[in-house]
Order: sequence, then structure tokens, then C-alpha cells
Amino acid sequence: MRMQDKITDKQLSDEQSREIAETIREELARRRISRQTLAEQAKLSLSTLEKVLGGRRPFTLATTVRLEQALGVSLRNNPVVAAPQAANDVAPDSLGSYAHRAVTWLEDVYITLRPSFGDKDAIFAYRTEIVWEPKVSSLVFREGDRTDAAYEHTGEVAVPHQSGFIYLVIIKHGQHRVITVSRPTVAGEMYGIISTLRAGPGSQLTPIAAPIAYVPLKNISKPSLGRIGSDDVNYELYRKHLRRTVEEAFALFVSG
Repeated sequence: MRMQDKITDKQLSDEQSREIAETIREELARRRISRQTLAEQAKLSLSTLEKVLGGRRPFTLATTVRLEQALGVSLRNNPVVAAPQAANDVAPDSLGSYAHRAVTWLEDVYITLRPSFGDKDAIFAYRTEIVWEPKVSSLVFREGDRTDAAYEHTGEVAVPHQSGFIYLVIIKHGQHRVITVSRPTVAGEMYGIISTLRAGPGSQLTPIAAPIAYVPLKNISKPSLGRIGSDDVNYELYRKHLRRTVEEAFALFVSG
């Protein structure tokens, strides 16, 4: 057996295996994904995943690395040093120090849904693409197909290991706009809060926060974009997604 194979097949201690199993179970609960989905993302058999999570088999370094890449989190307190990533394949520390291959599951085109700031009964829908940008060595998001094209944004995506949330951030000329969303559900949807400024009459700007949802484009057969009213075929579906943000406690709004 080659030396590399011996390192890859190295079994972790019982204590390390218990800690890793606990962390994985917490991540599954937080993200609302099944063990089957995680096994597929990590390219492991469900049987192998069940055995290591149940303590019937110790984790190996190879299995642990695959799970870390699928989850985008570090599972080891004292990790064995792996081969370094290419310099342009790891995001900066300010965005979470994630490797590109660990966040490919986020790259997609989404229909973005939030309440219309101008019409309380309408829903504002537009397209958002999340892709890896080698020039800045991180995920970026790009908005498009907005009826208010002047306010389309492009920004960076932070995926920190600690909080389990994803942040879509814009910092432009000192102004900040932050969107905080959950990690994707089994269906790839993300729910959370947008914190931004509402444009009013003239130059008036008002801080505003609202629920927001990102639904993969492929999940909606005939998506509607723009300001969506109650007469639109997708209105009830879009409203259901926005209500899910609060009803399932992806985000909370506390009144004073």
C-alpha cells in the first residue's frame, strides 16, 4: 500500500469520532437535510454514513475529509494537515476561509422573493445568481431582471463555519446591505432577512428589514418576475415561501 493510501485510511480515535458524529448530527438538524442527501453530497454510501454516525465504525480521515467538503465546515479540532488549496481557490478569512469545492452546492440561479416595499400586498421577485469568481477568490452574487434595474446589486458571499448561516454582503462607498439566510434546505431553498434602505420621496432613505427567500429557478416551472400581485399565477406559492421564513422560525421579527 502506498504511503498516501495509509494516511487516507487512517482511523480517528473513538473520542474524535464521537465529536465528529455529534457535529454532523447538529449540522443535519440545522440545515434540515437528510442523511441520504449528505451521503450523496459527500459521495459516500448511506450505509457507511449510518455506521459512523451510530458509532459502529470509526471515522477515517478520508471519510471525514469528504464530509467536511460536503458540509463546508471543519469537523476536526486537531485536523491532519491536508494538501494546501490553490491560492485562488480559498476565500479570504473575512468571508469564512471556505474552499471553492466545499461550497459548490451554493452555486445556482435563484428566484429571490421579498415583500414589495411600495405595495404591502405585493411581492417583489427577481433573479439572483451565485457563482465562484476567481478574480476575488470567493462566491459572489449578482442580481438581475429587477424592475428597478438601477438598484441591482452585486456582492460577496460569506459562509462562516461557526454560525451555520450565509451572508450576502454589499459594502459600497461605506454603505452596507446585508442579507442573512439559512443554509439550503433539501430542496435548495434559503430563508432569512434582508436589511437595507428603502428609497422614499426625493432623496429620503429609510432603514428597513424584511423576510427574504431564495428559491432555485429549477423549482418553479414558470417563474414570474417583477412586482407580483394577488392576480398572478405564482402569487400564492411566493407568499407561502415568504411566510415559511417566519412560520418555521428561519428568522424572527421582534416588536418593541
